[in-house]
Parts: sequence; structure tokens; C-alpha cells
Amino acid sequence: MLVAIATAFGLSSTLQAWALESLAHQPLPPRVVAQLLTLNLAYWYVPALLAPFIIRAVMRDRVSRARWGVQIVVHTAGALAYSVVHTAAMLALRAVLLPAGGRADMPIAWWPYAFRHYLMQLDWALMTYLFLVGLAYALAYRRESEARALDTARLETRLVEAQLQALQRQLHPHFLFNTLNTISGLMRFNVDAADRMIDRLGALLRLTLHTSARQEVPLIEELQVLETYLDIEQTRFGDRLTTQMNIDPETRLALVPNLLFQPLVENAIRYGVAPHAAPGSVSITTTRLNQQLIIEIRDSGDGASAVRASALRQGVGLSNTRARLSHLYGEAHQLDLSKGPDGFTVVVTIPFHVEGPRLEPGVRTEVVPA
Repeated sequence: MLVAIATAFGLSSTLQAWALESLAHQPLPPRVVAQLLTLNLAYWYVPALLAPFIIRAVMRDRVSRARWGVQIVVHTAGALAYSVVHTAAMLALRAVLLPAGGRADMPIAWWPYAFRHYLMQLDWALMTYLFLVGLAYALAYRRESEARALDTARLETRLVEAQLQALQRQLHPHFLFNTLNTISGLMRFNVDAADRMIDRLGALLRLTLHTSARQEVPLIEELQVLETYLDIEQTRFGDRLTTQMNIDPETRLALVPNLLFQPLVENAIRYGVAPHAAPGSVSITTTRLNQQLIIEIRDSGDGASAVRASALRQGVGLSNTRARLSHLYGEAHQLDLSKGPDGFTVVVTIPFHVEGPRLEPGVRTEVVPA
């Protein structure tokens, strides 16, 4: 790129010189035009070839982060060195191309001629060097800005992951407390049932520990955890609880938030089945609609009671679920609650995606085409 720019400047300078001479005198002979073109190209090639070294030197931390006084001294020395190198290269080329090195009209010694030529080009050489230094600082600041933005994005990602992990960990003691409270109640009148619940609880804890490091799991794994949890609740309620799962086979590999179902189903049983003496039911349905996964949890209870309304607003399970869905999917999710003639319904809608290759930190999934 720099060589191409230098070539364009060299050609432009030669064309201007040729046009000016043609207007003032006779057109320049081809040999003179060739010499002029060579000198003009060299004039621009020297800074183009030195630019990478100057920029690399300036962008080094020890220069770009030094005090202003140190930088002024360093760049003053660099500018003088650059001007000497540039002048020396041009004089050497003139000595090769021109008679007497270009001194035919000025019969003076080489040293006064070189010093005079150096002073004539000094201001332009210094301007070129300062331009390259400014370019280097701009590139350095851009690199630092991009690195700072990347670090900020990584910190934000880690913060969100930490928040998600904290939210996920809240579910374990919340559920464990409720289950242990149920076992404590069963120990008074049904030791066998309490013993079965302890066995199921151990199995459930093993399953949740197996997936505790992941924020999303395939639906089929989440259903295994849910089935173990429902075994615990079935032991508690017996014939009073009927559960039904309607799982679309196409959704079995879809990724869902880890421990999404348990607090929602627990809420359905606690407020839709437990308060009633008559048998109750809970159904779980999953379907795919284009690029969305729709999860519906319905119970046969009264969703309009004041107790349940308060629980929906303040309960740990549902508020935790809302927060996790918001962190994971932002505005791409919905959590809707409704009371119908057949009971209370919770509908969760999230993007439909399955496990894919890990391309970079934060990229966990790929969208499945419809």
C-alpha cells in the first residue's frame, strides 16, 4: 500500500515538472524525463520504505507510554536521523544519475553542496517524519481502544455469567429446603414414602450436579431431571397428582436453560394441586414454531387466587426464572401467565437452537434452519 502511494506521488511530481517545463521551455528530452522520474520515485520510496520501521518503533510501549519530555527528545533525534538518511539517499542517486552529481551549474565541493541540499529539504523531511509519527500514534490509540473494548466486552460477559451462576445456585437451596421439609412431614406418618423421597432426592442431586456448570442443556437432559423431581412429588401426593408430558420429538435436542422446568412445575404443583383435596394434574408440552421453542406448563388449579398471585410476584422460583431468561435471551424470550377455564398456564418462548461448535467465548449454539 505504501509503495503504491509513493509510486502515485512520484508519477504525479514528474508529470507536474514535465508540464511546467513544457509551458516555460521546450519539452524535456526522454532521458531527462527518465532521470526526473527516477529521482521523484526515490524521493517518495525512501519514506515509504522507512515508514514501517518508524511506525513500529513509535508503537512500542516504551516509546508511546513514555513521558512527553522523553518522547520529544526521542522524536527530535528520530526526525534528524530520518532527514539525514533521506538526504543521503537522494544525493547518492543524484551522483549516479546526473553529471557531477547535479553540481554542474554549481562548481562547489561536495560537502557545501550536500549541506545546502540538506537544508533545502529539511522542512519537508521533518513534516514527513511527523506525519508518520502521527500515523503511528493514531494506530497505537486505535489498537488500545480496540483492546480496551474487547476487555470491556469480556468483563461484561464474565459478569453476566457470574450473575447467571448465582441465579442458578439459588434454585438448589430453594428446592432442597422444600423437599427436605416435605420429607420431614412424611417421617411422622409414612416412613417408607420418606425413604423413597430421600432416594429420589439423591438421584436428583446427582443429575443436577452433573449439569451444574452449564447454563443451557438439551431438552432431553432437562426432562430427565424433571422426571426424577416428579417421582419425588408423586411419592408425596400419590393418586392426587397426575402428570402428562407431550414432547414434540423435534424439540428433544433443543437447548433450554438448566433447571428451567423444576421451579415452574413446582409452582404448578404447590398452588395448582396441593391446596385442593380433589385430584389435580400438571401437563408439560413442548413444540417448535419456526425458530421458536414453546414450552407450556399447565395445571388444573385456580390461578386467580390471591395467594398464588402474591407467589408469582415474589416467589424465588419464578422471579429467578425471569431473571435467567432475561440474561440468556434478552428480548428474544417471553414468559406469559394466564388463567383459563381448565386451570393455570405458564408459557415460555425462547429461540430454538441446538448445541453447535464453540467458535469463541460466549458463542455456545447455532440456529437450526427452519
